[in-house]
Amino acid sequence: MDHPVHPVFLTARLRLDRLVPADAPLLLAYRGDDAVARYQGWKPTDVGDAEAFIARQAVQSFAAPDSWFQLAIREKDSAELVGDLGIHFPSAPGEAIEFGVSLRPERQGRGYAREAMATALGLAFGDWGYRRAVASVDPRNVASIALLRSLGFRQEAHHVESYFFRGEWVDDVVFALLAREWPREG
Repeated sequence: MDHPVHPVFLTARLRLDRLVPADAPLLLAYRGDDAVARYQGWKPTDVGDAEAFIARQAVQSFAAPDSWFQLAIREKDSAELVGDLGIHFPSAPGEAIEFGVSLRPERQGRGYAREAMATALGLAFGDWGYRRAVASVDPRNVASIALLRSLGFRQEAHHVESYFFRGEWVDDVVFALLAREWPREG
């Protein structure tokens, strides 16, 4: 599996690259928003928390086994941060790669999440050589479920009250997609 040292991926409208210190205030603004953070495992409490997160990402190797790496999702023309794409690289060959995406509320509904995820899936199933991708979603997160289904993911499990999250037991729905099911475009 061939992974870049300094990841930069371009789409028709987006640039996916590393978060940088200047992103901290905007990262705090959307990741700290209750509506965005509702289904997220990490919610920054202040700009220092966002800066520390970016600093940890800056020294982390892209595609390190058993790690989450957050790629910034930027508008290609303006370089403005619109969200982030989390990639969990598995600890062992043959295991599934996992994805998660967060967008600024005012940038949602424009197809950015789908464009970023489609690019990541193309890389995962192409150059990176993964055979399976997964996503774990709270079933109340209907927008994420719609996104996954639009990309061809199928629901494989629904675990009832299996995860204690922010003071309550919540359900967990697992979606998956195989490389052979991914449409090769272009």
